[in-house]
Amino acid sequence: MAMMGLLLAGCTTGSSDAKPLPEGTLETRVSRTPPGPPPPPDADHAEALAAYRAMWDDLAAAAATSDPKHPRLRAHASEGALELLRYMMREDRKKDVVTNGQLRLDPSAENSEVTRAVIRDCADATDWLHYTKDGKLENDVPGGHHRVDATVRQRGGVWRVERLHIDQVGTC
Repeated sequence: MAMMGLLLAGCTTGSSDAKPLPEGTLETRVSRTPPGPPPPPDADHAEALAAYRAMWDDLAAAAATSDPKHPRLRAHASEGALELLRYMMREDRKKDVVTNGQLRLDPSAENSEVTRAVIRDCADATDWLHYTKDGKLENDVPGGHHRVDATVRQRGGVWRVERLHIDQVGTC
């Protein structure tokens, strides 16, 4: 398919008149437990990454009919990202094409905060192509790899992609 072009944790010091808990309490046992392995780099960003992937699933559903008003588009996208997805669908509809096939993603959270994550991906659209309504390839231009930068934000307990930049084929 032709595509267009963050955990801060605050610490507070304990009260100076805090008393230790009696031996054998949960807190004491936990403090004696050796630390486990560190979480995977993206473990803290699992919800943001899931929303990013879900946005692409939503786009795939809309792209199968090139529907800029598809109800799933706003489930995981908002603001500029939603507008970009709708624009892509409008352009495909003007050309009377749909997009089918498989899109492969490999996103990672590059920078994050508690309610915001910046995601970088190299979307492999080699097999996610434009087809005419009668099922023929739109053209002989192959799909390819696109660098994707996205900002995902949690608002009201829901993660959505707010900013989305999809670079040209061959950018990753």
